[in-house]
Amino acid sequence: MAKPARARAPRPKPPPQRASARRLLGLGGLGVAAAVYVGVDYLRYLSPAWHGRLQPALWAALALAAAARAPFYRHWSAELRAALPFLGSIAFMLAAFLCEAISVRFVSAVMGLHWHRTAAPLPDTGQWLLLSLNEKLPQSVVDLLRAHIITLHHYLMLFIMLGFSVLFDCIKAPGLGIATRYMFTMAIGRVLRTITFIATILPSARPWCAAARYQIPQHPHPWAQKYYVPYASDSNAIRRVITHDMAYAAVQAYPDEYRPDWGRMSFLVDILRPTPGEGPSWYHLLKKASGGCNDLMYSGHMLVAVLTAMAWTEAYGGWISIAIWLLVLHSAQREVRERHHYSVDCVAAIYVGVLLWRMTGFIWSARDLTRARRLAKLEEIQNRLVHAAKDSDIDEIRGLLKEVELAGQEKQGFSHRAILTFAAGTIIFTLSCVLIAFTMTSDG
Repeated sequence: MAKPARARAPRPKPPPQRASARRLLGLGGLGVAAAVYVGVDYLRYLSPAWHGRLQPALWAALALAAAARAPFYRHWSAELRAALPFLGSIAFMLAAFLCEAISVRFVSAVMGLHWHRTAAPLPDTGQWLLLSLNEKLPQSVVDLLRAHIITLHHYLMLFIMLGFSVLFDCIKAPGLGIATRYMFTMAIGRVLRTITFIATILPSARPWCAAARYQIPQHPHPWAQKYYVPYASDSNAIRRVITHDMAYAAVQAYPDEYRPDWGRMSFLVDILRPTPGEGPSWYHLLKKASGGCNDLMYSGHMLVAVLTAMAWTEAYGGWISIAIWLLVLHSAQREVRERHHYSVDCVAAIYVGVLLWRMTGFIWSARDLTRARRLAKLEEIQNRLVHAAKDSDIDEIRGLLKEVELAGQEKQGFSHRAILTFAAGTIIFTLSCVLIAFTMTSDG
């Protein structure tokens, strides 16, 4: 008599997986927070009273959310390992900004105020296109294109929100990794921008800017007096200097240059062209450089915007990344519309920013390196695992699988106290940088 088949015990069903913080925030949280921040800040134009109430409340809510989540963050050891490259990128970026500020002052002062007033702006077909569209589009659309929806400090805040979202597992850890890549890419972009605009001095699209912002001399720099002014307008003189490849014209009589004593920094006198009314300090003079008054190719504002959009697209994606790219395009047309830049500056900044971000993927990438390490380890022990399976060696199989699991885990190597100290210092330092950045970019 056949034995009745033994009923198999039902397999326990795996517990339903909870939606991750990334999925929940991807459906609304982080994107909505970014949109709310931009919208609340735009209330300064629509309703200053509501803006004064809502902006501090939003800031407090974001800060409290980050502070409340920080103790439960699981990747502080990875953040600690990323600290040195992060600090190095800050030093590189500050050095790039210093070189840029010196160069901005040079190109603004070298030709003198008279040249700024008389030099005609370059023909810009992008400006023509926008003016023609103003005549054809509905007034509501034109008003939307003119609106200051988003400015420089908004893009910085959007990136800071993206970086802090690592606390909620919205992007791949470490957060200092993406910050390092952002600042390193920014520094390279600033260096390339400085080389570009100092190579050829272009007239501003706002001829009145230099007289309103600077106290530079009326006459050109001695270098321009000798190598540019005699050959600036006479076609025969230009032909002769090309033929002889040597400056030949006599220099006209100009006032002497003011030369303050800056000690070890006196070599900057010939570059910065100070005047008696600008104070004795070279550093004080550089703080007035601001965004410059020549056309500085390419747009630094647009570089920040593009890098922010690229970071969001790679690290987070979704509808909010599309919205940020639309805001980038809105910012570009407004830069051209308001004559802060020529169209070529915005176009160049967009493709330079995209290419630079792609080139610096070795610093931080949204790809899951943990999974890649596990797959690499699994491929390495594949033959050993097959032999252990043939020999029915369960202990060997368990040991090999343990090796695969350990290959994807983060190395600790830091004490709990060191990690807590680093976490507190990182939060305080980052918030301080946020306040400093917003103070320095309050004028856009």
